[in-house]
Formats: sequence, structure tokens, C-alpha cells
Amino acid sequence: MRSDYALYTVAIIFFILTGVIYFYQTNNRELYMVATAVIGLFFMGIGYTQRPRTETTATKTQTQQAEIATTTQITPKKEEKPSVAMRELTEIKGIGVKRAEQLKTLGIANVENLAKASAEDLASKLKISPKITKRWIEEAKKILEKT
Repeated sequence: MRSDYALYTVAIIFFILTGVIYFYQTNNRELYMVATAVIGLFFMGIGYTQRPRTETTATKTQTQQAEIATTTQITPKKEEKPSVAMRELTEIKGIGVKRAEQLKTLGIANVENLAKASAEDLASKLKISPKITKRWIEEAKKILEKT
């Protein structure tokens, strides 16, 4: 259960308690009503601060994509030859549509380009582990050997 929901629930309980005091309490009714209302508002405020922030996550993702788009293209280790294997990047395990788009912005449009790229350069540009990029490159080389 999200903590903000629990805090909102506690605030609602205090607001209900404020209403009960309004109808049934006779001595010091104003003091108890103000106190429970303030405590209810306090819990509402704390609950509001504990809510998930989806906007900041989306903003970070957009910022990272913008950084990737503005970085320079990765130069392959060897010169490129006219390729026979123009296979899709999504054939490699771990590369989906979004990651393939990121790779294309870096100048890696197919499996052959990926097989010739440097794992360390690719990892630093995409801000992921070099182990992952090394595995992608190895799989790209295996695909090229099969064709």
C-alpha cells in the first residue's frame, strides 16, 4: 500500500472525528474541533508530499534521450564495408524498440554496425553497463556469422 494513501486515511479519520466532536461534545468543543482539524490537515499535507512523482521520472527520461541525441556518433573500430546483413537491431535479445531508436540516433542502424561498435563507447553513451553492450555486440557477431 502506498504511504500517501495511509496518510490520507488518517486525515479522513481526524476529519470524521472533528464532525463527531461538533455534534456531541459540549465542553471545550472549539478547542477539540480546531485541534483535530489541524491534525487532519497536517496528515493531508504529509500524504501529499509522499505521493509518487511520475512527472520527474518522465522529465529525466526525456533529458536522457535528449543527451543521447546530442552526443556524437560512435565510430566503429574497423571501416565499414557495404553490408550484406542489414538485419534489425530488435533481433538481438535485450534490444527493444526504444533501445533500437536510441542506437539509431547514435549511428548504429543495423546489426553489422552494432557488431563493429566499441562496447565501452556504447555503454558510456547509453549510460548502461559495458557488460550489457558487450553481450549485444557478441550476439550481433553471431548473427553476422550465420548469414
